[in-house]
Amino acid sequence: MATKVFNAGLNLILSGGLAGADIRVLLVMTNTTLDTENDGIAFISGFGTLDEMNGSGYVRKALASEAVAKDDANDRSEFDADDVTWSALGNGTREILGVLIYKHVTNDADSIPIAFIERASATHPGGDDYTYQWNAEGILQIANA
Repeated sequence: MATKVFNAGLNLILSGGLAGADIRVLLVMTNTTLDTENDGIAFISGFGTLDEMNGSGYVRKALASEAVAKDDANDRSEFDADDVTWSALGNGTREILGVLIYKHVTNDADSIPIAFIERASATHPGGDDYTYQWNAEGILQIANA
């Protein structure tokens, strides 16, 4: 999986904007431009093509059990949350490419993109439960180089 942290997300993290925030995720399909855009994107509405999942049973999800932990042994800080599951998620018009993590405010015009995590390969859920399982080391890590 490839992870891309957006400039707006870095600013949010370094300014302490994750604490107590409403952090959510949305699924995107293969026509998204999230993997190629960054500079100047302050809000979700600023992306050229979001290409949000459109399969039956799909909804945006709030993260649960968010936590930030200091990992002294690896000289880093880690952000993590529970894995996210969509029940009986139908296929969309294209395969799922990845997930956008964002700070929800009111709508896409004021919600801040934090990171895009791309799957190792695009996939269709096929009507099964679809779980986005985070890395065992956390969703995001900021390391002391």
